[in-house]
Amino acid sequence: MKKLKSTLPNMVIVLTVTTMIAGFLLGYFYQSTAEAREKAAKEKLVGAISQVVSGFDNDPSAEKTEIMVDNQQVVIYPAMRGGELIGCAVESSSNNGFSGKITIVTGFDRDCNILGYNVISHAETPGLGAKMNEWFRNDSNRSVVGRNPINKVLKVTKDNGEIDGITAATISSRAFLEAINTAAEGAMTYYQQSTK
Repeated sequence: MKKLKSTLPNMVIVLTVTTMIAGFLLGYFYQSTAEAREKAAKEKLVGAISQVVSGFDNDPSAEKTEIMVDNQQVVIYPAMRGGELIGCAVESSSNNGFSGKITIVTGFDRDCNILGYNVISHAETPGLGAKMNEWFRNDSNRSVVGRNPINKVLKVTKDNGEIDGITAATISSRAFLEAINTAAEGAMTYYQQSTK
């Protein structure tokens, strides 16, 4: 086989063909794995909902409702038992994390007390902001579980609040609490609308 001459048109042709083949292969594998990725994301969400609110006998993900809270969309997953609303899980987020968006699912009882939470996505620094999935469960000075953000907005102690933020990760802590407070407002709005 004769070697192609190293000219600009030949280089452009080879690069174009190589790029087209690579693009086709990437697109093919992306499409072929779309169903598996979607299924994994749904299973992760269902797992997060069952971790933050329990005792329901319905399918909260099938009955979800979207609500706007301060120009931000939150997703409400109602938890029902015997046809009666016992609480809800709320998916909310904050774009103010140290490394970008933080998305959380938070469980609330009918009085908007926090039952639990699960961080489902973030890009925070490992060893610092990434600790949020466990940090805010332990120790009474930093736990959000059992608190009611409607009665008193949750803030870190550096902002004159009652929650001890993650050491050396105040920005991540603020973003986490922002997402929790937004979720609580969404839950309260949903409860008010569901009793009308």
